[in-house]
Amino acid sequence: MKALKKIEKEFEKRDQELQKMAKQIQSMQESVEKNAVTMSENDRRNKDRELADLSREFQRRQREFREDLNQRRNEELSTVLERANKAIKAIAEADKFDIIFQEAVYANPRIDITDKVLKSLNDGVDVPAAASPAAPANLKK
Repeated sequence: MKALKKIEKEFEKRDQELQKMAKQIQSMQESVEKNAVTMSENDRRNKDRELADLSREFQRRQREFREDLNQRRNEELSTVLERANKAIKAIAEADKFDIIFQEAVYANPRIDITDKVLKSLNDGVDVPAAASPAAPANLKK
């Protein structure tokens, strides 16, 4: 969740700029529709062209924003997964587990180490040796 908040803050300014641009486009479109009857044909064509150019620019910026946002999310997710895998491995080695499953249909709470991994990630500390079972993944000893 910290990673998501970090990304939101990082992209907040660009998001606000896009929202402002969207409002500008909407306002311009409403103005063109409202004043279309009283505008000269040349003025109307120019406003339509200006609106189309602004809309294309908005779409381009929006696409770049989404691509950059997805790339950052993937980078942060990769970092989180790497940390989680290190924590899981440390717990497995400390508790001498032979195997840990990250996906399982059922896991007995006695062998579930999810809480231990989460605590390790939240504390940002290596897992102490011989810790008692409890987190993601089902284990087999």
